[in-house]
Amino acid sequence: MRRLVLLRHGETPWNAERRWQGQTDVELSELGHLQAKAVAPALAAYAPVALWCSDLARAVQTAAYVGERVGLEPRHDRRLRETSAGAIEGLTTDEIWARHGTTRPELSALGGESADAVADRVAAALAEVGAALDAGETAVVVSHGTAVRHGISRLMGWPVDVDSALRGMSNCGWAELVSEGDEGPWRLAAYNRTAPIS
Repeated sequence: MRRLVLLRHGETPWNAERRWQGQTDVELSELGHLQAKAVAPALAAYAPVALWCSDLARAVQTAAYVGERVGLEPRHDRRLRETSAGAIEGLTTDEIWARHGTTRPELSALGGESADAVADRVAAALAEVGAALDAGETAVVVSHGTAVRHGISRLMGWPVDVDSALRGMSNCGWAELVSEGDEGPWRLAAYNRTAPIS
């Protein structure tokens, strides 16, 4: 069995303010660093052989804790970035509601990315990571909440709007995808697991 562990980055100040980050490069908050430090031993228990991450600071910083724990250097990949939110990046949920009448406007109409575009690029990266694994091996991929949901959706062969049935992933929450054999389909084995902060 091959395994992909998909980890969302730790909290940022913008997460705490319910402010849309998109691809704006925001670093971890103090709590985010604590979350990343706490999740590292839990992911080390999977004995990963590879560690990939988005090239945005919040993912890079989170991956650094995991990498230090497991002795791996994270490989940065732009395809694992969060959805570009265009004109609403930096706005709070309340501000988006006031301007657009919804907290989920169509991002592609605001200079951002469509869900399908995000799903395609993230799933392509995940497929590449997964294809490099041998039987019994695990890779950890550090990315972002919406990017992970859309990537899972595409990799599983779901219509991208189906992933709205999944709750938003917690900061430093992770999902597990498993595949039996070299060519077996990926299956969702766990979603939004978290590690306690000691």
